[in-house]
Amino acid sequence: MSLTAIAIESTQVGELISSRDEISPQLRVEAVVDQFFLARKLEALAIVEDHHVLGLALRGKIFATLFRRFGFELYGRSPILEIVDRTPLIVKASESLDATLEKAMKRSLADIYDEIVIVDDDDRYLGLLSVKGMVLAQGDALSQSLMQRELALSKAKEMQKVSEIKSDFIAHVTHELRSPTNVILGAAELMQLMVKEGNHAEMERYLGLLTIGAVNMRAIITNILDLSKIEAGKMEILAGPFELRDLLQEVAEMTRILLGGRAVTVVVEAEPRIFVADFVKVRQILVNLASNAAKFTEEGTISLGCEAVVDGIVLSVRDSGIGVRPEDLEKLFAAFSQVESAKTRQHQGTGLGLTISRQLVQLLGGTITVESTFGHGSTFKVFLPGNPTPQHPKD
Repeated sequence: MSLTAIAIESTQVGELISSRDEISPQLRVEAVVDQFFLARKLEALAIVEDHHVLGLALRGKIFATLFRRFGFELYGRSPILEIVDRTPLIVKASESLDATLEKAMKRSLADIYDEIVIVDDDDRYLGLLSVKGMVLAQGDALSQSLMQRELALSKAKEMQKVSEIKSDFIAHVTHELRSPTNVILGAAELMQLMVKEGNHAEMERYLGLLTIGAVNMRAIITNILDLSKIEAGKMEILAGPFELRDLLQEVAEMTRILLGGRAVTVVVEAEPRIFVADFVKVRQILVNLASNAAKFTEEGTISLGCEAVVDGIVLSVRDSGIGVRPEDLEKLFAAFSQVESAKTRQHQGTGLGLTISRQLVQLLGGTITVESTFGHGSTFKVFLPGNPTPQHPKD
């Protein structure tokens, strides 16, 4: 039966079941998270034992829990029942659409759009009902009022978009935090073993791995915090003098660490200059641009430069990496966006680095541009207003 042909007063929610997915309460957190990663449209899984519902695993809330706790202590150690909602909204299949929707809307804002569990008269699990689906069904049924129908559809579409963006971002950040966390934990465990065995020869190598993991994690967390501050309008500018070439040298050293053993030379092309600006923000801009260059450059050169121009300076980060197609250039600075798709992505990252860089540049009154040739590398240039002063060597 078509949803448009279902009258609201006679619609039973059992007719609108959107999925019958279920999992065992003993399933480990890692296995459940992997299911959500593999099935992009999967929103919820009922926790069922002996045909009775014990809880509800929701994509957004699972990833939010892992994100708050950095995820690693839960993976492979906890059964999913320990972190899911054990009191989901449960209704009988015979209940009306209106009554069920009213119950759903009375929940707290944090739970209002969670999936609803549908059971039979013996409380045996039948399936899950999407609140978004109910809103769409209600909108279709209200055919006598075009305005009401359009409002219902618009609300459902907006809710879907917000939910997808939030869920994808939290899932992606959680996934990205796992990588540096695993590097840090793995290297630390190996070093502890070497200390016990008195084998110190390889410890320097694993200290390098610890550094790489920590640098990557710091970059991810810094970008998240910066984005939050910028969106809240709480990002302050604290200007002071600093030496530009020294800053470029520091960023170059960090870039070499990120490159590991790849055949990439990192060079600094800059004269000593004193510049007055917000050092922390300028550093973060350069770190993001250099990290991006390291991520996409397998061999060749990464060059960090600084040039004095009229009314300011131009900072540049040039690489000989994979480059960007012309049609993808406009996507580079979009929040949560990556040129690579989720299925083909080979490089880690939250997709926030370039977005943060552009917003920080704008806060400092500057501009950022990019030139790229696919297959041959990219050049990012940042103009910052000011009056750079050459620093002469001391006698």
